[in-house]
Amino acid sequence: MSQQQQEEPGEADREEGVPDREMYGQQSPQQERMAEKTRRANEDAERREREAEEGIETASIKVFRYDPEVEGKQEPRFDTFRVPFEKGMTVLDALMYARDHFDSSLTFRHSCRQAICGSDAFFINGRQRLGCKTQIQALEEPVRVEPLPHMDVVKDLVVEMEDFYEQMEAVEPYFQDEDTPPIEELEEQRQSPENREHVKMSTRCIWCGACTSSCNIAADSMYLGPASVNKAYKFIMDEREDDADITQHRMEIMESERGVWRCQTQFSCTEVCPKDIPLTEHIQELKREAVKRNLKFW
Repeated sequence: MSQQQQEEPGEADREEGVPDREMYGQQSPQQERMAEKTRRANEDAERREREAEEGIETASIKVFRYDPEVEGKQEPRFDTFRVPFEKGMTVLDALMYARDHFDSSLTFRHSCRQAICGSDAFFINGRQRLGCKTQIQALEEPVRVEPLPHMDVVKDLVVEMEDFYEQMEAVEPYFQDEDTPPIEELEEQRQSPENREHVKMSTRCIWCGACTSSCNIAADSMYLGPASVNKAYKFIMDEREDDADITQHRMEIMESERGVWRCQTQFSCTEVCPKDIPLTEHIQELKREAVKRNLKFW
């Protein structure tokens, strides 16, 4: 069928009252998307020419794209954006600029922008990092931004985190006391400075998932992963959790087939942790604790 035949409605269409888009100056959704894409491409080219003339420094980011709900975007690809560079610009800043000025469909998580919420963990230049903490000027260009490995991709840089959260909840990350006294008899549970110093680093976890993503063993859903083991470490070593039965219960979780013995001491979790938590050290300490608890002298 010729292009002219495709564009002109047939007699049957006219008789049945099928509206002629060209008659009313309308475009199909696909034509509108193509026109918008062309417009953005032209604006981008003009902007680059203007920046080159004005001597504006730019940074290049290459971003993973994938959208399973949109036809034509279901095949993973990379889009490259050039954003105006400023001293102190982070990868998250660059992504936000690209989203706000070039492609509003670009999807990623972010919140506090202060390396506290842990929502913007990405795979940046081959390493798990927080977008808000990673400086553009410290990376080689083009900066390649991908979703966290070993996690299902929902859209673009957004990954499914439910499995990670279930692993964290599996270690029961909260204080428990089966013999809570009446409220009028409650007393403050004090912690010694020495014990606080011992567990301090473990409390820094922001649930970003970077360590679990970096761990090849954690790709196996049987392993709880370094983040959840670190969380268990915090409560096992905290002297305020003084119920021996609860501590033993936590240790049984750590000694199970999903626990610390699956760790192969790769140190990848420690290397990528944005809060510098010595995760491998904590896992090894729990292994030693498990051995000591099972030693019997008689």
